[in-house]
Amino acid sequence: MPRPGTGARTGRTGSTRRQFLLGGAVAGVGAATAIGADLALNSTTEGPAEAAGLNGDRTVPFHGTHQAGIGTDAQAHGLFLALDLLDDTGRDDLTRLMRILSDDAARLTRGEPALADSEPELAVAPARLTVTFGFGPRFVARARGRSPEWLRALPPFAVDRLLPEFSDGDLLLQIAADDALTVAHAARMLLKDARSFASVRWSQQGFRRAYGSVRPGTTMRNLFGQVDGTSNPVPGTADFDQIVWSTDGWLSGGTSMVVRRIGMDLDTWDRLDRGGREQSVGRYLSNGAPLTGTDELDEPDLEATTAIGFPVIAEFSHLRRARSEDPAERIFRRAYNYDERPAGGSVSRSGLIFVSFQADVDRQFTPIQRRLDQLDLLNEWTVPIGSAVFAVPPGCAEGGFVGDTLLT
Repeated sequence: MPRPGTGARTGRTGSTRRQFLLGGAVAGVGAATAIGADLALNSTTEGPAEAAGLNGDRTVPFHGTHQAGIGTDAQAHGLFLALDLLDDTGRDDLTRLMRILSDDAARLTRGEPALADSEPELAVAPARLTVTFGFGPRFVARARGRSPEWLRALPPFAVDRLLPEFSDGDLLLQIAADDALTVAHAARMLLKDARSFASVRWSQQGFRRAYGSVRPGTTMRNLFGQVDGTSNPVPGTADFDQIVWSTDGWLSGGTSMVVRRIGMDLDTWDRLDRGGREQSVGRYLSNGAPLTGTDELDEPDLEATTAIGFPVIAEFSHLRRARSEDPAERIFRRAYNYDERPAGGSVSRSGLIFVSFQADVDRQFTPIQRRLDQLDLLNEWTVPIGSAVFAVPPGCAEGGFVGDTLLT
């Protein structure tokens, strides 16, 4: 039996061989030669991994025309923090706040500690860290800026059971990386520097597949097992630019952000057979293909009928309700799963942190949500319990700060 605490290699065949060789070397030629033999063995087994580089070393530039964390390939861990401005935080304070937070974010995303970082060792593995800022209605009002018409709470929907602890907010911080420790450290540094200006209203933490567990570009799956976001526009294309980026005033180069916390009743979903699950979604669970196709990216045939005349993709299916004949009614989804363990009889308290980006909430997001509210069969197993809308300003150049188009 291996001794407790002797490390991950103890008990493996390769480790036993190394120990035998090392022991013989110590007995015959001395410790120095033995150490050299062990280093040679280590370099043989571990060298290729080191040569390939570490994901923790990868960075995403903070500065640019658009904020990072929107078109960026979604990272494994996401933290969403909504802050409420303190009563005495005015326009000049907002300028100082965003200068400080932008400087913090720029340093941390490079793998450098923030100024006065009390745990600088935790900053050295950025793991594609991004920090994205969004402004709520009160933030824009205190900045004395013109607020877009859509920057307000969403209209009420029949399915909503919204809780204040997951709704609204003046300033949003979306912090995402492939390493949970990196996310936690970045959040601590940013909140320490924000506490003189704002307090935390709510916090939501989500996850996707771990880095390297699926091929890049694979559509995420939610905790129902469904592919989530198949019809997304592709970042870097003209289609994406038209759907996502605003061209209006201080928000030009920015976008809007909707954050909805959607609870999932997995306990009752478990009782539904596979065919029923696929009918409610309109897609095969195996690969996300529409029920009229074979591949995830196949265009669904909404006119196809069964042998007895019923639509193959039902009127109540999520796929059909989310689609529109109006090409303007499209969004870019960048969601995260959440999973908690409550006391009591239920297996889990799980759901989706739904996040979408679009140039205009009223024109693009709200019509889709209205159709889902009216008929979507998934409403039997889901309930929105949080909702917030933010204006996401454009990125900034080095020496500038996020929000400078509004505050300067």
